[in-house]
Amino acid sequence: MAETTGWLLDVYAEEDGITLWLLTDAGQHLCLRMDFDITFYVAGDFRLLRQAWIYLKERDVRLERTVRRDLFLGERDVMAVTTPDPANIQKLFGDLQRQFPSLDYYDVDIPITLRFIAQTNTHLLGRCCVLQEGEWGQTIESLSSPWEINPTPIPLSILTLVPDCNPAIRTPKQLHVNYNQKEYSLSLQSPRPFLISLKADLQRIDPDLILTDYGDTWLFPQLIQWSKETGIELNLNRDRERHVLTRKANSYFAYGQVTYRGAQAHLFGRWHIDRKNAMSFGEYGLEGAMEQARVTGIGVQEMARKSPGAGITAMQMLTALRNNIMVPVQKQQVEGRKTLTELIRADHGGLIYQPIIGLHGNVAQIDFSSMYPAIMVKHNISPETVGKEDAPEGLIPKTLRPLLEKRLMLKNILSDLDPRDCRVNVLKARATALKWLLVVCFGYLGYKNARFGKIESHEAVTAMSRELMLQAKEVAEDMGFTVLHMYVDCLFVQQEGFCKPSDFTQLMNAIEEKTGIPIVLEGVFKWVVFLASRRDARVPVPNQYFGAFQDGTLKYRGIELRRRDTPLWVRKIQLKALEVLARANTPREFVDLVPDVKMLVEGAKRDLRNGRVPLEELVVRQRLSRTIEAYKTPSPAARAAMQLQAHGRQFAPGQSLEFLFARNATGVHAWELEEALDSGKLDAKRYYKLLDRAIQTVLTPNKAWCDLKRLF
Repeated sequence: MAETTGWLLDVYAEEDGITLWLLTDAGQHLCLRMDFDITFYVAGDFRLLRQAWIYLKERDVRLERTVRRDLFLGERDVMAVTTPDPANIQKLFGDLQRQFPSLDYYDVDIPITLRFIAQTNTHLLGRCCVLQEGEWGQTIESLSSPWEINPTPIPLSILTLVPDCNPAIRTPKQLHVNYNQKEYSLSLQSPRPFLISLKADLQRIDPDLILTDYGDTWLFPQLIQWSKETGIELNLNRDRERHVLTRKANSYFAYGQVTYRGAQAHLFGRWHIDRKNAMSFGEYGLEGAMEQARVTGIGVQEMARKSPGAGITAMQMLTALRNNIMVPVQKQQVEGRKTLTELIRADHGGLIYQPIIGLHGNVAQIDFSSMYPAIMVKHNISPETVGKEDAPEGLIPKTLRPLLEKRLMLKNILSDLDPRDCRVNVLKARATALKWLLVVCFGYLGYKNARFGKIESHEAVTAMSRELMLQAKEVAEDMGFTVLHMYVDCLFVQQEGFCKPSDFTQLMNAIEEKTGIPIVLEGVFKWVVFLASRRDARVPVPNQYFGAFQDGTLKYRGIELRRRDTPLWVRKIQLKALEVLARANTPREFVDLVPDVKMLVEGAKRDLRNGRVPLEELVVRQRLSRTIEAYKTPSPAARAAMQLQAHGRQFAPGQSLEFLFARNATGVHAWELEEALDSGKLDAKRYYKLLDRAIQTVLTPNKAWCDLKRLF
């Protein structure tokens, strides 16, 4: 019996079982095949179940009558359907559902990795030990936990492939290759020698991860095409029996906007991540994607491209599997009936307190740490526990508890580390990745398609959060503080003579004792500005503010700097303006620095007028909200898309377009057009307006400012 230890890199389904890939302690890549039966469940009318039984008897499946638990309906008599063919379970289910659409189906679309993890108690990227007898006889034991704070680093080999330009704009001439701090370029002028060189590199390096720019949408399709044209076989997989798995591009509507997801190329035996086509990769990078893969059970190359919502759904499925709860194919619970009065009372959302408009000095921002997840865990709020007293721990709190604890531990470690410590960036990335899973878990309680969602549990969380915020406000005011603003899970408080972080410790302790939810001090602002509406200077805007902490660090929310459609040039000038103002230690010094900001703006406009601003910094990025033909009055992005469409490009809703504002018939110039825009045709006045708007945000001439100037 051979024993091997290493890291579990990947699991995927075959027609006769599953394939595992391990990176062993000796640095070898071990491929294992295992028998792995898949079971799903069918419930409903007994006569229909009997007919389904007869229908399935001719298939290669095992049938059994048993009892399983539905989260909402309790114990149900079900038909268990077991197949030894994991790769084709969707075809089997599809055939059965077409024949018997009125039956209820469970545990059908659970990813194979989650099934494997639930059965073996292992986890992706985790340490494990494999005891092997023969080719197919294996036993796998876990040597680690996904909740470890300091997991053993995986010695991954990473090959980075980046073209010398954006393929959507012009044809790349070279492919830059990076491996183990070695950099070189391969010419793309002749496909045959290029493929021979790349194939040799893949065989020599044998990377665990191919990290690309435009790999999904350009490089991999191009490699497949050249391989067919030249007859040179290029298999990018480590598993030679597999072809590259490609998925088509699609558009979908989520969170009030249309999102476009580009085509995808997935590998077997190694990973491929396209940094330009990964949802949140730019925010938390490879370490964050790996952290999410550990805790969610979704493979790294899959998780890098998916939303955090898919991750939290996978975690809920895994909890259900481990607790013998069936996972429905479709959401079965609908919102209970409410009168209009009951609906108004229940559906308030988070508490938002109208801020006191203007400039304020020595203000502390106090945040509840992961407030909504903490409420769910502490008060056992889950779809099946709402309205029930002394209910056992629900599925949602059971899922969130270890996730919440791990993030808090990572944040505590970060708070004790020197910012120059080499571990800081990695820990920040991991904490951010966990944060996003916690952020979406609340929304999924009320999401219409969530398997384990129920709007009443969503409303219960917001009701509890409003009560806790009011309790915190009462505590602060009883201790003599002025509450300037409250926004969902944070408070901005001020008291004469309080300016150091230690001055607010007693308040924080009192709030935490009163609410039972962990609370942290985000920082103490030297000054902070709460903005007014542009339409009415008397009306505050709760989610728009900016300020400078005592160490000079800036924080800003809701202003142009945070908007993706703001040109880089405007963002840079607005940031420089805030950096000038950050030199102020008091509100009075802030006002004294306003002339310096105005001089900065005049210099920026002069640079634009004289052609000293690179066109790259003036690019505007906007998203198409519909098909081009559906626009009655085309937006600037739609007009840019029309220009590219005339050159053969096609666009789908949700795709982003880059363009310059120009003095021509359409008012825009698509950035991806081969012919560059003559700088003399740039619409400078349009950019002046964008800059003036951004600076007006920083120097709002409303009544509060005028009063402040008269005061000093």
